[in-house]
Amino acid sequence: MDNLDESYCLFKRTVNAFEILNQEELQKFYALFKPVTFSRKSVLTESGSTEKYLYFVVKGVQRIVFQDDLGHEATILFTYQGNFGGVLDSMLTGRATQYTYETLTKSILLRANINEVRALEKIYPAIHNLLFEGLLYAFSGLLERLVEIQCYSAEEKFRILLKRSPHILQIVPHKYLANYIGIDATNFSKLINTVKL
Repeated sequence: MDNLDESYCLFKRTVNAFEILNQEELQKFYALFKPVTFSRKSVLTESGSTEKYLYFVVKGVQRIVFQDDLGHEATILFTYQGNFGGVLDSMLTGRATQYTYETLTKSILLRANINEVRALEKIYPAIHNLLFEGLLYAFSGLLERLVEIQCYSAEEKFRILLKRSPHILQIVPHKYLANYIGIDATNFSKLINTVKL
């Protein structure tokens, strides 16, 4: 199986989990996506720019990060194999974003021009419905994250992270996971060594 076949199978599996698109709609949607490869620490969407693409991750790990004027970073979310990606606020509003979307590892992605996606969803309402369901799923995850950040201890956030995504310790560098749950990297290392799941 070549990379294109692997990419299509992964894309199909992810999209079909929503049970919205028929075969024709799936193929039309997939046809918008072109393969791209990026090295580690490549910026896909820069803060201050407008998101031009909807991404689908074939291999690698990426993150969306906010950085203030003093250089403090807050990792908002990770994307990895089988995820759609891109900076949602900019994608939805067409305005410049304050977030950066970057690769943490070498990454193979599929990307579709967002204007072409919007044009296709006018022809195929099921594609619009798929994107809307994906947006609802992302929004639900965001609300869960807000509760975690505001209400739970470092250990509780660590446990929730590993319960939700048990594989994440193997694919995301630990310093970024520490930043994601809002703790010092040293404390994160202690949690790895002391928390039993």
